[in-house]
Amino acid sequence: MVGLKEGINIFKVGDESKGYMERIYLDHACTSFPKPEKVPQAMMDYMLHSGVNMNRGCYSEAYSVAEKVYETRELICELFHGEDVKNVVFTKNITESLNVLLKGFLKPGDHVLVSSMEHNAVMRPLTQLLKQGVTFSRIPCEADGSLILDKMEELLTEKTKLVVMLHASNVCGTVMPIREVGEFCQKHGLTFFLDSAQSAGILPINMEEMHIDAVAFTGHKSLLGPQGIGGFVLKEHLVEKIEPLISGGTGSISHTEEIPDFMPDRFEPGTMNIPGIMGLREGLLFIKETGREQIAEKEKALTQRFLTGILNIPGVRIFGKEDMENRVGVVSIQIEGKDPAEVADILDQDYGIMVRVGLHCSPAAHQSLGSYPAGTVRFSFGYFNTEQDVDAAIAAIGTIR
Repeated sequence: MVGLKEGINIFKVGDESKGYMERIYLDHACTSFPKPEKVPQAMMDYMLHSGVNMNRGCYSEAYSVAEKVYETRELICELFHGEDVKNVVFTKNITESLNVLLKGFLKPGDHVLVSSMEHNAVMRPLTQLLKQGVTFSRIPCEADGSLILDKMEELLTEKTKLVVMLHASNVCGTVMPIREVGEFCQKHGLTFFLDSAQSAGILPINMEEMHIDAVAFTGHKSLLGPQGIGGFVLKEHLVEKIEPLISGGTGSISHTEEIPDFMPDRFEPGTMNIPGIMGLREGLLFIKETGREQIAEKEKALTQRFLTGILNIPGVRIFGKEDMENRVGVVSIQIEGKDPAEVADILDQDYGIMVRVGLHCSPAAHQSLGSYPAGTVRFSFGYFNTEQDVDAAIAAIGTIR
């Protein structure tokens, strides 16, 4: 592989003597790439010129690192309209965040409502908790992935304590009615956890206005940061209601072997991924400086171009919505008579187009959409994609028979 072409989303691979194939990256729902230039620069700068820990050293370099970590918390808090900067907690990814939230909050006998479109980052912890007496019910969705809100009332029980839901589907891009779900939770005295893996940095998220009690986020998707950094944001009333999943040294109140009862130390034992936080900080700054709305509009336009282009190709079936109403830049398809894995291989080997194939860690979503068990070929678009990338993908799909 030889670098990026003009710093954008196209690779050149192959033997120089035999010529190169340009490669197009359309797997942003998995992880965004490339990152803004300052993201890797900040990580490298930290590793080369600082490299110290925080909350441990009593020297200026450690204080400087702590200041940048705090600034990253501020950017996250601002993005989600959180109550308090100290309630921004860093983890290694959104899966860890959801495990901390679910396993720390739920107790035997509790009942949970989830959508039928959830990722295994939610469903596997909940399935694990079944053994401890926690139960859950799935709110059904339409064939395009839209939540059937009216069904929520029917699924309520006297033991229902929590609603946990993704904001946008990682399979088909359908956006859930989060504001209405939040209002439902407020009306019935339920706690609301949001999985923002496919929406943070793209869709507006206001914890106060949407009545969200905790937002779990990951850095490496549309927040444009590196892998290995994520976190969650809590409302104050939840802090004491969630038992920490992991405990250890925090660099604070070291005279006691008890877990700190203050934030964020309560949920941040051990050395954090500081290089990842430095990279995430630059991703968040890029979003703030470019404008979340501008980023979203570009991804929306690229996705609409793709949907329009493939809509009338014979044999192509689109899962989810066929326009951009209540959806993000994630599109799943099947091609009649072709196994999705075969389609992905053709796109990769013959056209240099990188996509994801299979069930995308969301078997229940595919059952709701009617794409189970074969799965789909998933195209997902990012801010650094171009119209030429989209047109190349449309043309390639048109040749597969």
